[in-house]
Amino acid sequence: MADLSVLLIEDDVRLATFTAQYLERHGVSVTHVADGAAGLHEALRRVHDAVVLDLMLPTMDGLTVCRELRAQSDIPILMATARISESDRVLGLELGGDDYLVKPFSPRELLARVKASVRRARGLTGPSHWLRVGPLELSTAAMTARFQGRPLEVTDYEFAILRVLAERRGQVLSREQILELAKGSAEEAFDRSIDTQICRLRQKLGEDSRRASILRTIRGVGYMMLWEAES
Repeated sequence: MADLSVLLIEDDVRLATFTAQYLERHGVSVTHVADGAAGLHEALRRVHDAVVLDLMLPTMDGLTVCRELRAQSDIPILMATARISESDRVLGLELGGDDYLVKPFSPRELLARVKASVRRARGLTGPSHWLRVGPLELSTAAMTARFQGRPLEVTDYEFAILRVLAERRGQVLSREQILELAKGSAEEAFDRSIDTQICRLRQKLGEDSRRASILRTIRGVGYMMLWEAES
């Protein structure tokens, strides 16, 4: 759970500053945005591991942000608000929120809930630490892969690319984002190498770009991992 990145959408600058300072002291990178529309734009523009979302925001309320974001991404969304009614909590969860905190909340509890939501999203809730997307399974401990129950021979860099996409399944990542997150060697770190790596991985998975079932090409943007049964 190292190197977590959280997008904090909160218009209370004092609360946001205090929360961000606590999270950053515990190894979490925080991006703060103070209004709803800008927060939605930031969530779709860059890769984050989780969003902490206030519901009462200027320019676009938090429920609308949650609905719009969930329509385009599976990123964990934790809603934080002073609203305490059951109907508010239920509506937020029905719109796609993953968790709900009522203000005032402990930053320690927020950190624990962020980590728990990210673990669930990454498929790391069990002791075996396997990431699973359809028939593809990745052991994050052994850095090995299986596909349809059989070992999948991949290089370290190919495994890193699969892991980056699997941990953020349902999110579209640009080539630059994949390069940054996978951290390949100097020889591998150039833009078009991602296309080459994806092509090789598709061959190993028995896919091609016209009928890909796990590794999806999003034309003009980048790549996404999503099992066909989930789309």
